[in-house]
Amino acid sequence: GDKAFAQFLTDEIKEEKKIQKHKSLPKVSGGWELEVHGTEAKLVRKIAGEKITVTFNINNSIPPSADEETQEEQKPDEQEPDLTSTPNFVVEVIKDDTKQTLVLDCHYPEDEVGHEGEEESDIFTIREVSFQPTGEADWKDTNYTLNTDSLDWALYDHLMDFLADRGVDNTFADELIELSTALEHQEYIKFLEDLKSFVKCQ
Repeated sequence: GDKAFAQFLTDEIKEEKKIQKHKSLPKVSGGWELEVHGTEAKLVRKIAGEKITVTFNINNSIPPSADEETQEEQKPDEQEPDLTSTPNFVVEVIKDDTKQTLVLDCHYPEDEVGHEGEEESDIFTIREVSFQPTGEADWKDTNYTLNTDSLDWALYDHLMDFLADRGVDNTFADELIELSTALEHQEYIKFLEDLKSFVKCQ
């Protein structure tokens, strides 16, 4: 059984490498520096008096596949739709002269398709906003967290503008999907290779 498994993995790795779009990770425009630790990635950008970090984890970032019918209509020539990684991401804005960090928890809504009516629909939304003490590893549950579900729209729009002014806008969100998808695929191939070595090990 293990031999057949290892053979299957070898073929699978070949296939995955064939469809791998990026041999190296795509860059995010706007002067972001990328750090990757396993499945967690962090993008850092410094602008006048502020440091902005965006953190995301590729684990569980591929949404369960939508209705298969719609995908078949789109691409009759391909068997499988392209898997896209849309991770939740956390934006931290740290001002040099305060001890607080503004933390915005963002995610990609699953129903991105249903917005034809709106001209400019944002491809990501802010879910929660809170202040956390700068430099502390563990965030406190005792800090007030603003949930945007019941938020005044004007305030929400200002928060979105606040992020856009710091380079976190739709273009960034698109590039983050691209980066995350490439990273996820790279980790998947690495996982298959590790699994193969593990299965072959007597």
